[in-house]
Amino acid sequence: MAPPVPLLAVRGSQGTSLFSGPKCETSAFPTDPASSRSLCFSADGALFAWCNSRGVHVVNTGDGSSLLTLELPKTVLIQFSPKNNILSTWQPYTKSAQSTHGEANLQLWDLKTGALLKALFQKKMEQWCPSWSEDEVIAVRCVNNELHFYENNNFNTIVNKLHMQKVSDFSLSPGVQPSKIAVYVPGSKGAPSFVRLYQYPVLGGPTAALANKSFFKADKVDLNWNRKASAVLVTASTDVDKSGASYYGEQTLHFLNVNGETALVQLGKAGPIYDVAWSPSSGEFCVVYGFMPAKATVYNLQCDPVFDFGTGPRNAAYYSPQGHILVLAGFGNLRGQMEVWDVKKYKQVCKPQAPDSTHFSWCPDGEHVVTATCSPRLRVSNGFRVWHYTGAVLHQWEAGEAELWEVRWQSAPYGRYPERPISTQTTPTALGSTQAPPTQAYRPPALRHLPPSSSSKLHEEEPPQSLRPEKSLSKNALKNQRKREAKRSAKMEAPDSQSEPSCPPEPAPNSQSEPSSGDPETDKKIKNLKKKLKAIEDLKEQQRSGKTLQKNQLDKLQKEHQLLEELQALSL
Repeated sequence: MAPPVPLLAVRGSQGTSLFSGPKCETSAFPTDPASSRSLCFSADGALFAWCNSRGVHVVNTGDGSSLLTLELPKTVLIQFSPKNNILSTWQPYTKSAQSTHGEANLQLWDLKTGALLKALFQKKMEQWCPSWSEDEVIAVRCVNNELHFYENNNFNTIVNKLHMQKVSDFSLSPGVQPSKIAVYVPGSKGAPSFVRLYQYPVLGGPTAALANKSFFKADKVDLNWNRKASAVLVTASTDVDKSGASYYGEQTLHFLNVNGETALVQLGKAGPIYDVAWSPSSGEFCVVYGFMPAKATVYNLQCDPVFDFGTGPRNAAYYSPQGHILVLAGFGNLRGQMEVWDVKKYKQVCKPQAPDSTHFSWCPDGEHVVTATCSPRLRVSNGFRVWHYTGAVLHQWEAGEAELWEVRWQSAPYGRYPERPISTQTTPTALGSTQAPPTQAYRPPALRHLPPSSSSKLHEEEPPQSLRPEKSLSKNALKNQRKREAKRSAKMEAPDSQSEPSCPPEPAPNSQSEPSSGDPETDKKIKNLKKKLKAIEDLKEQQRSGKTLQKNQLDKLQKEHQLLEELQALSL
């Protein structure tokens, strides 16, 4: 039986709608003209909920039939529990004259009966919703800097607590039992911050932690589990970079394994960390980092680099739900360039461009993506596009004078949509494709009539390269190859044995050493020119040996004739 066609939810000033499939055909769900504050799908995609000024509505995605309606006009956030037993709603915390303690603004509703199970106080919007394990055996809340654990959706009894000094953030692992939890405690009074991993219900004692990683320079962290719950990545950030090198503050990336191994992920370029993404296989992760143009590198579970995508205008990474495709993109203040990669062969599929995009997400089928320009991030040119991963635009919608606030694909369990072979052929029914123009470094208007020079390397992009060891050469062969290269380099740097000891080596063919001119400045210029010609001769030797030269090195070779003429003029 073929999997169902995924739905696309659209929320904006014109109301809330559900479209069917990548071509956004009309679905069984009628458009709600009232503006919505929030929407969400259940984990399996069977239910859809949204809230507007009248209340909260829950419908079945199969036929659009209504399941539950709650008169909660102040609700702004909603969320389903993993097995669709509970609907969580949140409204801003307020106080009234009758109640000095305020109203219980976090409410948990039974989806089968519509009954209110529990009303709780939750002042902050951050971490407003309880975190459930996928089987709903455990639920966790952070209350007054400590973690409260509930079991089997009984929120009247706190079964367990995690007492630590001021727990600031936590993340419950995906999957079923045994559940693990990552806990972050910020540093104070010179003590470092730390992240610890626990396995429920063992939360106390000196040996209870599965792993522990302490570090400085952390005002906040982002905890990112892999799908198999075997490791977690911690992106530690400071609000201000005291060295003044970065506007974004300072970031470091730490790795913790449930077997106790921890590491600081060594990044190959200085600068901020823009994005970190786990592969759905849980065996690799991609990091986008460094001052622009940013690097993107894939690491294994030993935190060793596996493949370097080079540098480019990018600040985000998105794995497909099946993990066979990776999209590197530059959104926000960048031009919207997307690089689509086959991560099994590390081969680029296409390079489309979606300018002014503020949102990107994969369709569960692993074949399509949606990019959108939404308010309030951008209030002009609101709309969205549905793409095939080969770069073809299958559907395009423009809001016109209206505003688009959110687009979201229907959720699906992992494995519902099988992985398909990657194709490089553009879909025949596409509306068109937008390929990114070749990027060039910025040149001031006064220099644009001159030929390109290699003096500026700020925006020079590096090509991709595999960081895996060469499999065709043995260990001894690699060792001998390095010895030969070192010997060749030493031979090129050594002076000619037939020349007189008092004479410097010839900088290049067809040029001869000249005696002193009597003018120290002229002698200095001649010496510098000979040094440049010597470097050019070394580059020629490397090119003859089969080495691929970079752009700035090729530019040096083109200047050889000009340098020889300058040397001849100074010698005369």
